[in-house]
Amino acid sequence: MTSAIPPTTAVVLPGTGSDEVFVRGVFSGPLRALGVRLLAPPPPAGDRLADGYLAVLDRLSAEHGPLLVGGISFGAHLSAEWAVRNPGRCTGLLASLPAWNGPAGRAPASLAARLSADLVAENGVDGALAKSSDGVPDWLSAELGRAWRRHGDGLAASLRTAASRPAPSLEDLKGLDVPVGIGTCVDDPIHPTEVARAWADALPRAEVGESTLTALGADRESLGRATVLAWLRARARGS
Repeated sequence: MTSAIPPTTAVVLPGTGSDEVFVRGVFSGPLRALGVRLLAPPPPAGDRLADGYLAVLDRLSAEHGPLLVGGISFGAHLSAEWAVRNPGRCTGLLASLPAWNGPAGRAPASLAARLSADLVAENGVDGALAKSSDGVPDWLSAELGRAWRRHGDGLAASLRTAASRPAPSLEDLKGLDVPVGIGTCVDDPIHPTEVARAWADALPRAEVGESTLTALGADRESLGRATVLAWLRARARGS
């Protein structure tokens, strides 16, 4: 399957409060196996998170030509938003753990981001980490500890920006005629599999790949593999 894929650059964005280190852990191996170059830009600071990332995608597409774009959670929303606006500059979409479509409303991921922002604003980053570690798997606690500290003083504004920004609507997604791989963890209540399925049903050329949070904790690439394999299936279906 790799020989049929032309030289491609993928730009993949992290989720809310996450960072490019996690993106590389999830996607580097699966994309390298296909000969696809991964670019994982660091998060723009504070309330520049969304507009900053969209500007990064504009710049990188000007430098590298049409891109395979993608992201995890809020990063999936932003990459899909950019792809909908720039269909001629996008060769495909890797959407891991989409959290909602259209306005966020009371989507679990939006509520969680708002609560986290309040916790950070009231207690500082380290205080918020201490209060939010109970019941959290060790791997996730370690990821949050690194990424949240890297966001620093801009973390609360970044979280609120993500929590309030609409994702592409299902109507928007219907017009995105590129191969799309959607990755979902079936045991993840914050990123419901029902949302992944709704995205796939709306998109003209999309497949869903399933994994679990348990697998992600043991092997970050499990989510990347599920997403990339779904993209390959979508690509084959449209060829």
